[in-house]
Amino acid sequence: MITNRENQADIDFFLRLEIQVWETLISGDANADDQLLTDDFWGVYGTGFAEKSEHVGQLVAGPMAESYSLSQARLRVLCEGVVLLSYKAQWIRSSAASSGVQELMYISSIWKRCEGVWRNIFSQDTIADV
Repeated sequence: MITNRENQADIDFFLRLEIQVWETLISGDANADDQLLTDDFWGVYGTGFAEKSEHVGQLVAGPMAESYSLSQARLRVLCEGVVLLSYKAQWIRSSAASSGVQELMYISSIWKRCEGVWRNIFSQDTIADV
């Protein structure tokens, strides 16, 4: 059981799950992305709200990210089997329009244990004021 006390092993465990989501953005693997999200997933982004189909659908055209780096992770247990992971992300979009410009944001993701498997149920991105 995870306690509310931040334990680096617990943070590392959930960061590895989050990295799997980022890797789908690098590879463009919509099927892998689909498997990491709950059916009722929703996200809150600068462009508005997104359901699972929209999160997965963004990969139809291929990879979205070229590279990424995650840091400053924090973990909070919301209730048994539900945790909130927040962290800083630096990344570069894969589109030619990005011109290799690094973007910086803070992300909060809620992970829920469903039938023994951790799945992402919610994500919110906040663009960093640099």
